[in-house]
Amino acid sequence: MKNYSALVAGLGNPGPEYELTRHNFGFLAIDALVEAAGGPGKCPALELRGDCPTRECRPVRNAAPLLLAKPQTYMNLSGLAVGRLAARLGLDPGEVIVLHDDLDLPLGRMKFKKGGSDAGHNGIKSVTEHLGTPNFLRLRLGIGRPEGRGGARDYVLEPFTREELEIVALVAQAAAKGLTLYLRRGFAHAVQYLNGFDARPGEKPDETWTNS
Repeated sequence: MKNYSALVAGLGNPGPEYELTRHNFGFLAIDALVEAAGGPGKCPALELRGDCPTRECRPVRNAAPLLLAKPQTYMNLSGLAVGRLAARLGLDPGEVIVLHDDLDLPLGRMKFKKGGSDAGHNGIKSVTEHLGTPNFLRLRLGIGRPEGRGGARDYVLEPFTREELEIVALVAQAAAKGLTLYLRRGFAHAVQYLNGFDARPGEKPDETWTNS
């Protein structure tokens, strides 16, 4: 089996009805990584597992490639596909990077971290269960919380608004840049960039925003 620098798994739900929903932010970030690495032509699809379509890409020349994955087991069972793929590749949990939506961060912000609780996110709970540890890397992609009395369950399955999609695109592009920085210069530099990024209208990046 080829040596990979990391398995990067974006979480979401399969099917066109979920394509642009908040819960699929992880899938959208994977798409941005593919584009940043040169598009589908430079990131060939691999047939490793039917429940987890994968692409191999090399965003950093002369470095081991990344394996990008979109689990198709639905959000709450994401760990089934991620765990099986990591085991097949012989990757340790610390070599797995999970991209996922996060209610506790506003849209336009993100946070790169290792470990921590699942904070009620069923996809992260499933990945933790199947990897046997929470000590994998996570890129939390903020979606904010619903206003008023609306429930989070319905909110995450609603599509982003047109205005929100403009911010989503900026965040996804920055996520790709930050993960490339991680490969080139390591975790600390990636944290500084990703955790300081702010795509909210009228806001500027806060380089000191690196608290856990």
